[in-house]
Parts: sequence; structure tokens; C-alpha cells
Amino acid sequence: MLIDLKTLTHELPALAGTATADLCELLAGLGFPVDGVETQGETTVLEVDVTANRGDAQSHRSLARDLAAKLGADLRPLEHAALAEGEPLVPVRLEVGAAAPYYATAVLELGRAGSTPGPVRAFLAAMGAGAKGLPAVDASNELLHRFGHPTHAFDADKVKGGITVRFARAGETLVTLDGVERQLSEKDLLIADDAGPIGLAGTMGGDGTKVSAATKRVLLESAFFDPRTVRAMAHRHGLHTDASARFGRGADPGFAPVARDLLVQRLQAWSGARLLSAWAAGSLPPAGPWVALPWAMLDRVAGYPIDHGAACDHLRRLGCGLRETGDGLLLQAPSWRHDLALPDDFAEEVLRVNGYEAIPAELPPLDCAPVALAPDYLKRRKLALRLANLGFFQTVTLGFTDPKEGQEGHGTGDSPELRTLRNPLGEDYSVMRGTLLRDLARIARLNLERGVREVRFFEIAPVFEAHPGRPMTETWTLGLVWAGELGGEDPLSPVRHMGEPEGQSFLIGVLKTIGVPDAAIGAFKRWRIDRWEGGGKEQGGWQFEIPLDAIPFEAGRIIPQFAPFSRFPVVERDLSLLVALGQPYEELRGAVAAALDGVPLAELKCVDVFRHKNLPAGRQAWLLRLRFQAADRTLTGAEVDGWMARALAAAESLGARLRG
Repeated sequence: MLIDLKTLTHELPALAGTATADLCELLAGLGFPVDGVETQGETTVLEVDVTANRGDAQSHRSLARDLAAKLGADLRPLEHAALAEGEPLVPVRLEVGAAAPYYATAVLELGRAGSTPGPVRAFLAAMGAGAKGLPAVDASNELLHRFGHPTHAFDADKVKGGITVRFARAGETLVTLDGVERQLSEKDLLIADDAGPIGLAGTMGGDGTKVSAATKRVLLESAFFDPRTVRAMAHRHGLHTDASARFGRGADPGFAPVARDLLVQRLQAWSGARLLSAWAAGSLPPAGPWVALPWAMLDRVAGYPIDHGAACDHLRRLGCGLRETGDGLLLQAPSWRHDLALPDDFAEEVLRVNGYEAIPAELPPLDCAPVALAPDYLKRRKLALRLANLGFFQTVTLGFTDPKEGQEGHGTGDSPELRTLRNPLGEDYSVMRGTLLRDLARIARLNLERGVREVRFFEIAPVFEAHPGRPMTETWTLGLVWAGELGGEDPLSPVRHMGEPEGQSFLIGVLKTIGVPDAAIGAFKRWRIDRWEGGGKEQGGWQFEIPLDAIPFEAGRIIPQFAPFSRFPVVERDLSLLVALGQPYEELRGAVAAALDGVPLAELKCVDVFRHKNLPAGRQAWLLRLRFQAADRTLTGAEVDGWMARALAAAESLGARLRG
């Protein structure tokens, strides 16, 4: 939100002479960090970040009110004279109940051509709005940015009959001020005359009744609209206007008649307008309930004794109704603060204005033994550790799924429609998941498509199940995916596909290692992945899912068997051989390994295969890499040379020879 420093100082004279940097610190301390400062000639504009719960703070007057509470200063009195309401010149009907409980209006005759005052033009330019040269429009925009309450002006001579606030009917359309014809939904809140819609309530007016230079009479609107209704309508039409931003976060219903009166006064002063009549329909929402805030609770929340007089002063300056009792306060939120409902909310306001920096730094007393970790948490942690030791990677996926992907995961009776969120972030994330396997399989396929030969993933997370007439249940579940090709990087080693029976036996071994009972393994039928397409070839895969409650928990600590590692260096040698094209790799590898029996051979593998026309006819080149490492000593060059000679001799016994 943009703030004009000159206008802010006008609302709070105590800011005069305050350095811009100090003002930024004050705003940040109140919860409104300043994202940027820009100077436009003699005008300084602050870009202030306002949180979603503080819809009231989207104006200069509201920020000045918070600053006044912080500084213990007074706001400039509001220059407002209430209008005497008379007979309605245009009938107003409210047909939507709580969606639009109050509608204040007036009709004025524009007696002479007026103009927007220079200071107002400069203010609107600083707000990025710019003056339109139409006093009715410019005054409405100025009031919005200064006081935070949206208003609107219709050309009264273009309004047909009376004004009705209602929901749209099927098939209705409206051309809004941006020139777009919009198909209306029956959930859209409208301002309509006898001929049809003339505006989207709290969002944007209609093009057919807009004010122009030829306008002789204006019909003003200052109302209160339900935040949820306006917010949903603006989202539905993609119309995020200044008005919908205020109404959507909760405007001040009590300011609606005041905003109308101020708008009338400005048109009278700027263009010599003559008030024909002012009136209102409906009634303002009742004031909020009184909430008890005991002093003991305030001190407990703060962590230190709060000065009672200062707390009362802060809350009064914020606009709260206040009554002192023997042991605390009775408080009533002002009409513009929809976020104050609980005693904790009022306590937080005291701390916010008092300054969080005033809270002393003190560690809580540790006068009791630490609470033991929950068994369920220990079980999840132990399972994750075991799977990680077995070479599986833990993943974290979203708890929501796309309804278009189908809702597998639960058996008879589960109703995916009951797992659908009422207000999702988007359709792709609108259903609570019923299984972990869909996302795990998606991640596995993605890795296989990127060239990974083998993937091992697991996730431990809740899944959800819903049945008609019963609450939705949450179950902590283990999901496993093992897919791709078994085998190392050796290009000549036989590749074992996960789709083969031995792949299943490998996964069963993993499940037994982590404690899954044999009965659960044998009874579970949904764990086979028949086909995986990745890397341009068919690959096998397996998946398994089981509730954690079905896995027994061993409370004792599991200490894994330690395998000692050598602290002595590794010696690596390459053996480049010319072998016959028909030579089986396993035969040659086995012969070399047998020749080195009893030798500290850490690894033997083929790292490159080369076939080329420049090689001798009927021959190919294999590059064998041998790694030697002893557990008790450093190897010498002479003994490694001897072992390499034995390896070469074994290869030559099969017809291979050293490549020159």
C-alpha cells in the first residue's frame, strides 16, 4: 500500500519533523514494514506492507491511528458534519440480508463546472491513481485512499427507476467500467436499477451509468458489503480493484454514512453542487460483544508486569470501547477492527503498541524432567532411519491431489467427494489424498525419465479416508517405491529388471528387515507396478503401502552392526584389454577374480567398452578398473604390480591380450 507522507502527517500532526527513517522504524515496530521509499519532487511516498488480517489499515487515517497510539498523540479531528436525511428521491431495496445490510446514498445537482483541487490531484498522483478531472470520481478516490472506505458515483439521470441490491439472475450480463462484458453468476452481488445490473457491488461500477463531463446529477453510494461475498466475486471475475481489496478484507460499516457525508461536502466545495436529498436503507451491523481481559492474563501473555494505565491508553487510542473492572478490563472492538474477538487479540494489541522490544529476554525455568518423546514419533523416526540405511531416499509430497487423476488408495466404502476441500488453493490440490503411492510413482517415473537407472523412495505421512455419515479419518502410512534396473555402473554386468520375480523378493527382504509381518506382505495385493516407461525402454517396479499400526514397534534401541573400514589408501589400476567380440564378460571377470583370490581386491568392474574399425578385426577393447585396499597396512607398488600381472595372465588364458 502506498502512503503519502504529507497526508499522513496531516492526519497525525505529531509526526511533523519526524525523519523518514524513524517513521519507517515506527511502522515496522507496529507490524507494517516499509518495503520502499520514493521521492516525487516534494512528495515522499512510502510503500507499506499490510497483512491480510488488517484490512482496516489500508488507509492513511488508519495507519495514523496506530501511530498515534504508539506515540501517545492525538489524531486531527475529522472535519465532518452529519447530513440531515430527507425523503428518498430514488427508492432503495436491499434484498440480500447480511450480504448488504446498509446502503447510504444522496443525490446532488452539479450546478457549475468544478475542478479537483491541486493538492488532491497531487495526492492522487502519489497514490498511482491520477486525477480524472471529474470531481465526483476524484473525490471518491481521494476518500478511499485517505479514509479507506470505497464510495461510488452514478449518473443519476441514467439510472432507471429505483436501486436494488440483489444477487444476479441467470443469463444477466454487465459491461463494467473497464469496458468488459461480464457473464454474471447467481452468486454475484449486484447494484441494479429497474432495467438491470448497473454495478458489481463493492468491486466495480457499470459502464452504462458512469459519470462523465456531461453529467448533471449524481447519485452517490456508500454502503457496507459482506467481505466473503465481495472477495469471492472479485476472484470469480478476476477483478482485483481498490474497492474489492477494502471490502474483501472487511471495510468499516460505521464509516459508511460518514463517507457519504464527506463525499457530499467535497462536491459542494469543489463544484458548487446542490444537495437534493440524502437518505439510507437498512441498518448498520450491531457492535461487537464485550470481551473480558483480566490483568493476570495480560501479564502472563506479556511475560512481565504491564502498566495498567498505559494499556488502557493504548486501547482507547486504537478505538476500543473500554470499561475497567476490579481485576481487568471489559473491551469492545471498534467497528473497523474485524480481527479483534478474543482476549488474546486485545492482549496482543497492547504488546504491539507497547513495543515487543520491551519484553525482557528470559529463559523459562527448567524445573522438571524432559517429557519423553512420543512412541509414534519414535516409531516413524526408526523406520525412516532403517530405510535410509537400506538405500532408500525419504520424500515429502503434498497432502492434496487432483480429482482428475482418480482417487485410488482405499477399498470399499471410501467416498473421495467427502475428501474434497471447500476452499482449495486450486483444482489440482482440492482433494485430501487417499494414498501415498500416486505421488511416489510420479516422482519415480520422473527420475527414470531423467536417466536414473534405479530409484528407491519412501514416505511416511498421513492419508485420509471418508465414509458417508462418519467423520474423515487420518492414518499414518508407509509408502515404498522401488523401480528401475538393478545393477551397478558396470556396462557389462547383467541387468536385472525390477519386473522380474527376483525384484519382488528383494523388496520382500526390505519389508521383513523393517519389521513388516509376513501376513501383511502376503495379504497386500496393490503393490505391483506392471509397467514403467522411462528412458526409452520398459522397466520394472514395485510399490507397497501399509498403515504404520500394522508394523510392530520395538521400543528398544537398535544399534546397527558396525562394519570396520580401512584407514589405509586405495590403489587403483586400469587394465586395457583386446578381447574377442564373442567373449562373455562374466567368464573373463570370473577368471580375473579367481586369479586374485586372497588378494585385498576392493572392486573389479568394466568402466568402458570401445568398438572401432581401427581395432584389429574381430576384436573390441575393454577397460577393467581394479581397486586394492588392505585393512591393516599400506600396499606397495611391487605387490600391486604382481597382482596386476596375475590378472593379465588370467585374461590372456581366455584369448585376451594387452592393448598396445
